Amino acid sequence: MGSEHSEETHADADSTDLALKILVAGGFGVGKTTLVGAVSEIRPLRTEELLSELGQSVDDTGAVERKTTTTVAMDFGRITIRSGLSLYLFGTPGQDRFWFLWDELSQGALGAVVLADTRRLEECFPAVDYFEHRRIPFLVAVNCFANARTYGAHDVKRALDLDRGTPVVLCDARDRDSGKEVLIRLVEYAGRMHTARLLDSVS
Repeated sequence: MGSEHSEETHADADSTDLALKILVAGGFGVGKTTLVGAVSEIRPLRTEELLSELGQSVDDTGAVERKTTTTVAMDFGRITIRSGLSLYLFGTPGQDRFWFLWDELSQGALGAVVLADTRRLEECFPAVDYFEHRRIPFLVAVNCFANARTYGAHDVKRALDLDRGTPVVLCDARDRDSGKEVLIRLVEYAGRMHTARLLDSVS
């Protein structure tokens, strides 16, 4: 009897768990795969292929000369933010020839992280435009590369002409705590946005 009761209690607890879908987007070589791998508590699923000579003719590797692979479908990982709240992370491919996958990946997403590299800030414009047009809440996370000039969040926000209120945060995609803080900020922001829209729809 006691065993049956404990199993029922455990099942009830599982049913209250909340799992949220988060996208990690941005240009080629900005650190999307690195971020997902750094924060994921499970072994991340990666769909990477070696860069080919054909691909190098269309992929700008100017600032990422040491990059030898690229994501061709998605990266997938999971992180538990707190008890009862897990995030499922879907890293999108950066090159425009794979953008047809974005529509599928974005279905049901709470929000998105747009990773940016200040050496190639223009490469995150397509992701910013994509989420703005689809009204998917997002924040911009500036991945602070060691050899990149440092810019403040306000400078990046102005350069990208972001809508008022869109958060910009600085991060290190290699560091788990830094990546987790980015995700927490996104969940908080996206939650406020969805709540505001819900209230607008019933007022």
